[in-house]
Amino acid sequence: MPVEPAAFTRAMTRVPGPVTIATTVDAADRAWGFTATSFTSLSLDPPLVSLALGRTASTHAAFVAADTFLVSVLAHDQAEVARRFAHSGTDRFAAGDMRPCERGLPGLPGAAARLVCSLQAVLPGGDHSILVGRVEEVAVTDAAPLVYCDRSFTRLSGQAGSPLLSA
Repeated sequence: MPVEPAAFTRAMTRVPGPVTIATTVDAADRAWGFTATSFTSLSLDPPLVSLALGRTASTHAAFVAADTFLVSVLAHDQAEVARRFAHSGTDRFAAGDMRPCERGLPGLPGAAARLVCSLQAVLPGGDHSILVGRVEEVAVTDAAPLVYCDRSFTRLSGQAGSPLLSA
């Protein structure tokens, strides 16, 4: 018996995930970006990460054609940026908080981490494409990361590395 989409969605909301903004610039020098919570490390040697992007997303064509992209792992105080980049139909870059970062790609200077990736593969993933990026450069700060769980943003509580979550 197939799993109903609503049941699958409910189950997956229970899985905490990092909150990231992926950005790139197209051949016409137009910036593109989206919020992704389906971001994970894939390999250490070579250093690979993956993230999923809806095939109907307005940013899809720009990312599957990109040579490079930047993943900003959001800091605990950047939930508003995540919300803005999750919505279509608006200028996600209008707030001015994205700045040229590594290799001139738009990113968040206060992010917990930034990873410059060269696009290695675009794999089918149902209604999404799985972008596989080879990590070429990283920047890490001391900021605590933003986490998404139970359909809300949260952060790790207590000392660094604490397994407890607080809303």
